[in-house]
Amino acid sequence: MNDEQLLRYSRHLLLEEIDVLGQEKILASHVLIIGAGGLGCGAAPYLAAAGVGQITLVDHDKVELTNLQRQIMHTMHSIGKSKVESGKQFLQQVNPTIQINPIETKVSVALLDKLLQGVDVVLDCTDSFSTRHLINASCVKHKIPLVSGSALRFDGQLSVFDTRNLASPCYACIFSPDEKFEEVSCASMGIFSPLVGIIGAMQAAQALQLLIGFGEPLVGRMLLWNALNTQIDQIRVTRNSDCPVCGNT
Repeated sequence: MNDEQLLRYSRHLLLEEIDVLGQEKILASHVLIIGAGGLGCGAAPYLAAAGVGQITLVDHDKVELTNLQRQIMHTMHSIGKSKVESGKQFLQQVNPTIQINPIETKVSVALLDKLLQGVDVVLDCTDSFSTRHLINASCVKHKIPLVSGSALRFDGQLSVFDTRNLASPCYACIFSPDEKFEEVSCASMGIFSPLVGIIGAMQAAQALQLLIGFGEPLVGRMLLWNALNTQIDQIRVTRNSDCPVCGNT
């Protein structure tokens, strides 16, 4: 690290769990964030501020007025722009020393096969069961750790799926791809503004733990946050040996 980096990241360097070695791992890392909406807006700024060397943002949507209640990377001036370009502009202001790759498209198997070749951690910040299953299957295939978050109304969920660990479940171990879940969204159900920031920031924290290799990420556990009563619960989740996605890996 140069002198400017030593000063910029000095508060990380004071933490013995991170120190110079950990910060250098952050600087050399590449994180893929799928979804530049509420959760992505909560996670990406902290990863950028922490010095993640390369962040790739994938989202096909454009910024709308209704997004501004919670999606803090976007402003009135962003309305009509792609979320990934708006996000890039915001993150470059947070930390101009890192690389931001905006990809304005829907996520697909082909795209993930291409992107995951050089990615260290994936953050699923989407709001669709079908998309989550697609991302999960690709992460299992490429053995890339996945930090999965969700938020709706006043309820948030967070877990880490890292099938490099033989004991780790994948998303499909908990939510079977064969089950038919009703797709619901904040557009119809509503969303408490700070909730996406809370869960998104937790996703960033989990990603940094995975990148550096300290602490105990939420592998085999699912965190449940209820913003109505400010209650946090955890449930244990185990690998399903008959899982159609990771059962034979």
